[in-house]
Amino acid sequence: MKDSQQKFEALFQHASMGILVADARGEIVLANNFLLDQFGYSTTEELIGNKVEQLIPRRYHENHENHRKGYIKKPQARPMGVGMELFAVRKDGTEFPVEISLSNYSTNEGVFAIAFISDITRRKEIETAMLKQKEELSKEKELSDLKSRFVSMASHEFRTPLSTILSSASLLAKYTETDDQEKRDKHIHRIKSSVNNLTDILNEFLSIGKIEDGKVVAHFTDINIREIFTAICTEMQGIAKEGQQIIYTHEGNEIVHLDPVLLRNIIINLLSNAIKFSPEGSAILFTSTVTPSVITLSVKDSGLGIALEDQEHLFERFFRGINVTNIQGTGLGLHIVGKYIELMNGQIDFKSELEKGTEFNIKLNLS
Repeated sequence: MKDSQQKFEALFQHASMGILVADARGEIVLANNFLLDQFGYSTTEELIGNKVEQLIPRRYHENHENHRKGYIKKPQARPMGVGMELFAVRKDGTEFPVEISLSNYSTNEGVFAIAFISDITRRKEIETAMLKQKEELSKEKELSDLKSRFVSMASHEFRTPLSTILSSASLLAKYTETDDQEKRDKHIHRIKSSVNNLTDILNEFLSIGKIEDGKVVAHFTDINIREIFTAICTEMQGIAKEGQQIIYTHEGNEIVHLDPVLLRNIIINLLSNAIKFSPEGSAILFTSTVTPSVITLSVKDSGLGIALEDQEHLFERFFRGINVTNIQGTGLGLHIVGKYIELMNGQIDFKSELEKGTEFNIKLNLS
């Protein structure tokens, strides 16, 4: 009997993991030396007779007491907290992640629970490092894919305006007579239009880069929303197709607290799309409504519409609908619009039907 007890003591005290024994009341009756080192205690007297909750962060005490009582009623060998992250607390109050396996035995004195406790701090550090590395590799791959898509898209989108500029510049040299002014003006207009198109493309890339780097922030100030939108509509009417009309209406207070630069970019983008994807002679309806708590903006056209299978991807980077691949565009505009609206604490949604047009609705909270 004495020999068996000595063997048990040797196994118990020299085990390479923390071992704790508690009675049915949850009071600690045994703790090995490894556990004392784990938890920063000098002697077993600091633990014996105390509740096991002494070794658990306070926020888990109530739940643990209930689980402990349930275990004593139906004791079985099993891991503790399957699917959960478990934490223990040292004598000095610091926490560390643990893995715990439970067992039990019975004597004349009652049922006792045995907890085998492993400090998994190092494993968690390795897992965190691996996860971080995986995220970094994922970001690198995403950046690489982004660069590839940029090169592919840019080479395609730049080709048309550059070709137009080159051909128009070459033709301008041929019109040397005074009565050729109308022809010269036509090609000058084409060159200006193409240069503006290239500028828009570059601005979109610069914007998306700043957004990704977190360099775009909203600067709120008091502005006259009706004046700004009226000026934008006049400006956009100048690039509208033949017979297209931008019809703007406003209701409510005119002075609001928003970022004028972000707001202007949002509306210019939506109106540009409406012009681009709508037929000649059509109307583009733009409304703004201000209430004490919210600004509602709406841009509605009667153009190509958006296919149902495309609608869930509409605000993704570089996404272009299946029915607009023959129309110039980067696929970045609506992604940027969505980000700008987020920066002003707003939401955007839309409704669309093929060949019947699209309506974008924006809500910007004023509170």
